Amino acid sequence: MHEQSLLIIDDEKDMLEGLKRVLSYELDDLEVVTHANPLHALELIRDQRFDLILLDIRMPEKNGMDLLVDIRHLDPYVTLIMMTAYGNIETAVESIRRGAYDFVTKPFEIADLVRVIKKGLERNQLIRENLNLRAKIGQESVFQHFVGETPPMRRLYDTIQTLARTDYTVLIRGQSGTGKELVARALHSLSKRGARPLLAVNCPAIPEHLLESELFGHKKGAFTGAHTDHIGLFEEANGSSLLLDEIGDLPVALQTKLLRILQEQELRPLGGSKSKKIDVRILASTNQDLEERIAERKFREDLFYRLNVVTVQTPALNEIREDIPLLVDHLSRKFAGELGIPTKRFSLAALEELKQRKWPGNVRELQNVVRRIHLFCHEEVIQPLHLHAVEHPGQDRRPEPGHLPDRNGLEPYILARDRLLEGFTREYTENLLGLSAGNITRAAEMAGLSRVAMQKILRRTGIDPTAYQHLKEPPL
Repeated sequence: MHEQSLLIIDDEKDMLEGLKRVLSYELDDLEVVTHANPLHALELIRDQRFDLILLDIRMPEKNGMDLLVDIRHLDPYVTLIMMTAYGNIETAVESIRRGAYDFVTKPFEIADLVRVIKKGLERNQLIRENLNLRAKIGQESVFQHFVGETPPMRRLYDTIQTLARTDYTVLIRGQSGTGKELVARALHSLSKRGARPLLAVNCPAIPEHLLESELFGHKKGAFTGAHTDHIGLFEEANGSSLLLDEIGDLPVALQTKLLRILQEQELRPLGGSKSKKIDVRILASTNQDLEERIAERKFREDLFYRLNVVTVQTPALNEIREDIPLLVDHLSRKFAGELGIPTKRFSLAALEELKQRKWPGNVRELQNVVRRIHLFCHEEVIQPLHLHAVEHPGQDRRPEPGHLPDRNGLEPYILARDRLLEGFTREYTENLLGLSAGNITRAAEMAGLSRVAMQKILRRTGIDPTAYQHLKEPPL
């Protein structure tokens, strides 16, 4: 078992020395730290986690009851035991209402104090173990939304886990459709702020004259129509995280005010006369070249450096082509569940074609393809011809240069085979329907197939048998 730590805060130095000596002797594997100044002790708690805090109620620098609230704000799960020479039931109830675990009165018997401390340490251990378990489950839950095993995705997972333990401002960069918001939510969920909701604002989606009020809030009468006070997202996100989505589109005038907030950690609403201290972690995302926008004087360079404390780059789909089969399987299960239909299976040929396509829209574009397949294709196994059938007209779906498996420029075997097989099937079926005058039962008999098999071929090829019914049916 690891050594546990106890912090005792009391303005009586003799009391502190006596308690440290006795408790260190009575309790094995317990580090006892003492502090006579409650304000300095609060700074110590900011930097170090304690398993138990023994706190005096009556102190000249700061009342212990108020200090209790401040400590709980820094660490909501810490175990606190209050002590006072002026014990009464009202004080005990009030301290417990504010978050204390227990209450002892001076002078106290050492045996009684040791017993209460042991119980407090046991409680703390149970709480911390539960929190660790919840964190582990939460981490698994967060990453279940990510799909991919390629090196770029592995690096992304490691980066998220590392940065989630910090409070740094993070700039998330990547092409549209690469999951930047997903990264932001993972960073927040795995952080110490994860118990509070992540707030987000899409900067280009809100008109400039409304965006300032939405971000920073306003006081009643600040402008025409401001009939009441309005709390902005920065103030609402106090103690949590705020995602500024597509930060590159933030108007220059608001960039100046945002820079001031990041520098001073203070907020002044529109029309307000006083500033408020805030504690907000900023996560910003963009698909734009901010360096280019700086050169064009559309983005402040000093704000860029404030935001770019740490950068996370989301990989484009073309960088993780080998993950496409995993993504397709994940998306297929998702859409099949939403539609209440069996999950469709993509053939190796279909997956190979998807791996070779251009993906300017990244995962979002792949998601649309898989969704359309589940909506409009009735086959259980998806072939390349089904992909072509649900595509928008005019889209360029040729493999990218340099991504053909054969260096001589030959078409991959699987694709060539399926293309020729598709052509044969279509030609054979059209001839068959011509001979049978569009009679499906007769066509199936002539081909040595069941009627069900023939209908599947017709659905797969998209051939309409009624187009052949005007032909004269041959004699049976």
